[in-house]
Parts: sequence; C-alpha cells; structure tokens
Amino acid sequence: MITRLDLSNFKCFESLALPCGPLTLLCGLNGAGKSSVIQALLLLRQSFESGDLESGHLLLGGPQVDLGTGKDVLCEEAAEEVVGIGFEATGARGYSESFRYSRSSNTLDAVGPGRVPGELRDVPPLGGRMVYVNAERVGPRKWYPLSESEARRGSLGTKGEYVWNLLHAGEGPLPASDPRRVGASSGKLPKLVNHWLQVVSPGARLSFDVIQDADAIVAGFWFERQGDLPTRRYRATHVGFGLSYVLPVILGALAPAGSLCLIENPEAHLHPRGQTHLAKLCVRAALAGVQMVVETHSDHFMDGVRIAVHDRLIRPEDVRFHYFARTGTVAAVTSPEVDGDGRLSAWPRGFFDQHEENLARLLALRS
Repeated sequence: MITRLDLSNFKCFESLALPCGPLTLLCGLNGAGKSSVIQALLLLRQSFESGDLESGHLLLGGPQVDLGTGKDVLCEEAAEEVVGIGFEATGARGYSESFRYSRSSNTLDAVGPGRVPGELRDVPPLGGRMVYVNAERVGPRKWYPLSESEARRGSLGTKGEYVWNLLHAGEGPLPASDPRRVGASSGKLPKLVNHWLQVVSPGARLSFDVIQDADAIVAGFWFERQGDLPTRRYRATHVGFGLSYVLPVILGALAPAGSLCLIENPEAHLHPRGQTHLAKLCVRAALAGVQMVVETHSDHFMDGVRIAVHDRLIRPEDVRFHYFARTGTVAAVTSPEVDGDGRLSAWPRGFFDQHEENLARLLALRS
C-alpha cells in the first residue's frame, strides 16, 4: 500500500508530500490539482510497464494517461527544471527519482540511474493490479466489445468499455469473509455487481447477451422494486447514464485484495442516495485490502465515508481527507483529520460548504 506520494515541480505542485491510507479522498474546486495526483500514479505505471522508467525516462503519452510534453508537466513556478516523483509503500523501500526537463527534446529524463528496487516491481502503482476508473467513461451503448485477452488481464478499459466483458468472464468469487459480500447471495462477480447495483439504485438489475461471432455484448437493465411488478429488459441506451456510469466504479471497488484502485468522480449521474451508498462499498473495498484513491466533488459521497467511520465500520486512521486549493499557478493541500464520530477537525473555505452558504442565503432577510 502506498503510504505517501511525493511530487516536486509536477504540474501545479512546487512540492507535495501527500499521506495516503487504505481510503484516500481528494476533494476541492475544479482545476485545483486533484487529477494531477492520479495522473502522477498513472504516469509511473505506464512508464514502468513500457520499460521507459528503467531506461531513465517518463513516458508522458501512453495508454494510461497523456500529459503532452515535458514543458506541460514542469511546474510554471519551478526554481529549476527538474521534476521529482516518488512514493513510499508499506513493507518495501520507497521509490524516488528526479527527471530533468530537456528543452531540445521536450522530454523528462532521469537525473539518476532510474532503477526500480526489486521489491517494488510487484507493488502498485508500478507492478501488481491497478484499476483506473476514468472520469470520462463510456456511457450507454447498443453494444460493448468482447475480448478474452482483456478479460484475462482483468481490464475495465481506459474508459470502462470492457466492464461488460469482465462481467461476462466473471473473475473468481470473493471469499465468504470478504466485507464486500455483506448481504449478497454469492461471491461471484455478476451476483456481487447486481447486489451493489441494487444498493446504489434500488431495484436495478443488469442483463446481457453475448454475440460471439461479432465479439460483442448487448447489455441492458431491468427493474424489480419491492411491491411492484418487474419490468421487461431495456437496452442500456434506454435507461440513461447513471447505471452505465456507475458499473466501472462498482467493478473497480470489487477488485482483488492487494489492488490499487483509482476512481475519478464516482458520483457522476447518480442520485445523492446512491452516492452515499457507493461510498460504503468503497469503504468495504478498503477493508478488504484494496487501496482506494477517490477524487470526488460529492458531499454525499464524503458523508457516506464519515458515516462509516461513525458506525465503526472503518477506523478513522484508515481514512485520509485532502482538500486542494489553488493560488495562481500553484496548488496547496489541507488535510483535515476525522475523529471516531466521523467529525472533521477543520472545514477549509470551499470544502463542501456550499450547502450551508446556500441555506444562509435562503434564510436571509431581503434588503
């Protein structure tokens, strides 16, 4: 598990030492640097997988993330043209390397040897299982791609396009002791996804057909709410974005123990109730040994995490809250602590305080 991410002169960060836990929430206004944290982890991953990291380079444009050129990555306020990136992990040495900006090639090249310690080769974000749920996800489609190779890799795709493919393949069942199986009739992946889909959106159920000759899956949903008759099956394109958008999030949170799961905007297109319950799944994923790093703009999602702390489902020290704010071209991070009752030690201005500001405006006397 990553315990700290270190960045210097990386995009909007002159210097950042970000503590990480089993569940880490990245919050703040748009353009404040939250996505840059996730991009740094993706950059390490693709540079290691491609072999560029061992060769002393960062692969700035690749399958996980495309950051443009070295000039795009170098912080505007950098005192020297060197980008630093590294992390510390439990049970292993940390990794840290500096990369000098080359004006002639517009690249970032390692100052040191660029070697990765052997004990980190199977540790996320470099090796091991890492799941990335992009903010820009594939929405409702008439059909989705079928791929045996992507299923073997456990891949959701860069934009969640292989979600249904992974559901069809059905990874091994989770053990009975796994906290994500609470209330589910089975530990098999399709059953678990259906269970959590109904928790997030009551009554919703998924269904799909495989067209082998076309390497395609036709996906759909049907509904059976308590006290009501079940509906017929509807195409995914007739249901709206919410259910299709949440499937990659649910599958990401059901990744095997030891995985690193990065999720952007899990709340997209979801009702507030669903956002709160989705947070509980992410908490249970952290309890199961999946390190969760979640970028969110949802106070409902954050409240779901705080309620889980309050209800003693997860320890306060296993949850990290970070609030990102930008001044000019540089970002800074405030990290409120959560106590055993789910209360936060500080509420920086802009940290999920809009509801109170709106309420005060509504209650104010007209001038």
